[in-house]
Amino acid sequence: MTSLEKIAREIRILTVKCIASLGSGHIGGSMSIVDVLTALYYKEMNVDPKNPLMEGRDRLVVSKGHAGPAVYATLAHKGYFPESELYTLNKYGTNLPSHCDMNKTPGVDMTTGSLGQGISCALGLALGSKIKNDNATIYAIIGDGESQEGQVWEAAFFAGHKKLDNLIVFLDYNKMQLDGTLEEVNDSGNMYDKFKSFGFDTYSIDGHNIDEIIATIEKAKTVKGMPHMIVLNTIKGKGVSFAEAAKANSHSMPVSKEALEEAIKELS
Repeated sequence: MTSLEKIAREIRILTVKCIASLGSGHIGGSMSIVDVLTALYYKEMNVDPKNPLMEGRDRLVVSKGHAGPAVYATLAHKGYFPESELYTLNKYGTNLPSHCDMNKTPGVDMTTGSLGQGISCALGLALGSKIKNDNATIYAIIGDGESQEGQVWEAAFFAGHKKLDNLIVFLDYNKMQLDGTLEEVNDSGNMYDKFKSFGFDTYSIDGHNIDEIIATIEKAKTVKGMPHMIVLNTIKGKGVSFAEAAKANSHSMPVSKEALEEAIKELS
């Protein structure tokens, strides 16, 4: 196990503990993006936990805002705030609401939750960075069910037109959404080809292989004059058997004390 794989396991444990402290939550889509979060915060992103508002920093917009628990676990692990805050998730007075809020949580660069809007926000940040010439890279993570929103494609159209090569978008392609599989609900077809047709430099990789994620980001950064799409082929609930087995039902589900103990044992 590499050092980054070890960090990803630790973040998964923190994510499950965070959700279990509330008794239920969005475990499926949180666990599927832990590996890309690890790659970003521990290898790729120019950020400083001691100075979350640092000028010229790289930024991440997690458009699928319900994956907040994984984001919070990563930020706590990185040192943005104490781990103890994870156990205030969505409780009165918390700085960690169920969906990401830039006005509450250090390290969160954009408030998200209304699906489809985050990629437009990331596009605006990327365009602003170009105007300021601060050399920042803007990252976004969008969901596959979310990509049925028309605003996603309006943003894709504009990003391609503006040739925003400082924008790297990840598609969490776990092939499930709130009400079932993509195929059952609204088959999205070939997402790789769709984004390519909008002028994106496009890749399709194993979304749980951290080394491959890093190598693909590095390759994308060498391609100029195009925004980038990295399709992450992922598993909803990755790393925790009961969440993986629940499939689409893991979008939001109870996590009991017993389930938490089982998950920690499995991940340790």
